[in-house]
Amino acid sequence: MSSETVTGGTDGLAKDTGKSAGRIGVCMLIGIALGYVLTVVWGRTLPPGDNKVLLSFWGVLMGLGAAVSPLEQEISRQSAHAALNGRKVGRPALIVFVTSVVAITAVASFTLLPPVTDRVYGGRFSFAVIVLAGGLSFVFQFAARGLLIGYNQVRSYSWLLLAEASVRVIVVGALVVAGLTQLFWFAVAAATGSFAWLLFARGAARLVDHRLDRDEPAKPQVANMLMLLMGAGLTASVITGYPAMVSLLAPAGNDARLGVLFLTLFVARTPLMLLSPVQAIAVPTVVRLSATEDGKHRLRRLLAAGSVGALALAALGALVGYLIGPWAVGLVYGADKNPEAWWVAGLVWSSVLIGAIQLLAAVLVARAKAGKVLVTWAAVVISTALVLLLLPGDTVFRAVVGLSLGPAIGLVVVISFVLSSTGVEGNDEAS
Repeated sequence: MSSETVTGGTDGLAKDTGKSAGRIGVCMLIGIALGYVLTVVWGRTLPPGDNKVLLSFWGVLMGLGAAVSPLEQEISRQSAHAALNGRKVGRPALIVFVTSVVAITAVASFTLLPPVTDRVYGGRFSFAVIVLAGGLSFVFQFAARGLLIGYNQVRSYSWLLLAEASVRVIVVGALVVAGLTQLFWFAVAAATGSFAWLLFARGAARLVDHRLDRDEPAKPQVANMLMLLMGAGLTASVITGYPAMVSLLAPAGNDARLGVLFLTLFVARTPLMLLSPVQAIAVPTVVRLSATEDGKHRLRRLLAAGSVGALALAALGALVGYLIGPWAVGLVYGADKNPEAWWVAGLVWSSVLIGAIQLLAAVLVARAKAGKVLVTWAAVVISTALVLLLLPGDTVFRAVVGLSLGPAIGLVVVISFVLSSTGVEGNDEAS
């Protein structure tokens, strides 16, 4: 293959990737906006104590969704390889799917325990049941998403993203109109979005080879998937699940202040959400770039520049958050919600760094380095948890400092993995 052909191929891939990211990005931004509509309705409808409970529930539910997101990445990786070879995905995809079902069932069942229910849901057992149902449905949803994006069916993938967010808002709107603004009904509405995959099940099923007579060993697939799920579970605990993590490890804080902190966290997560379109296509893009030497060189340049840029962007984001963050939170959730400026600065800093870690971890996923992904997120969560448990000061202080320090440590770890020769150019361990 000539260098001109290779260059033209990677240039074409870059253009296609840009178009896909743009389309997915528009749908994700709409979905994010709809998600903020939910938190605004909750923040303005419920008293601070109830809002804290609902946001903790929301954190666990969406944390389970985030925890199973490696299923999307792994199936998209398998699908991208299969598409390049002109075939459908088969038994390996089923193996990682079943592994995810078992793992999510086990984790979600943990929240059924009375001590956890009391701390996280304020003693509401029904919330734990809703989380279990929603978590299982997320497994199907992310499997469908992985198939669609892996086979470059960007249009269907984008519509699925919109459907998930829209269903929640439609149901919440109907509840408000009907006057059903109690915690239970809001929790049910929050879980409905995880069932949006039902609208796309037939199209996704066509991409799967249902003949299961191929002789791939299950053990490596199961082990790899479990490591990815564990890493994603750790990831979720410092993103969507952070309110629940704070409630479990540092439960003695003032409910009103913590309610404001958790609302502030949603605003501060905006930079992280803006990276979602790139994260969605990161794994299949890395697989395609790695197919040529020119693509590998381009990937290394992007990784080096992105790592440096992440720190600069995080510092800028922290400054902007400090200057206008309290005003933005008050504008969105009401003038009575008054976070301190340093809260917003720390949370925005952490959001940008977490986004950078997720992008770099996606490279490791594409290279089938699940163990290194797990180590990365373990570093983030352990350091954050130690701050929550051991740092002197009130709960809010520990929560902000922990979430600022943990991702900084994790970024150093993942950069060292990704920029190593094995992280970028190593052979895939599984296809």
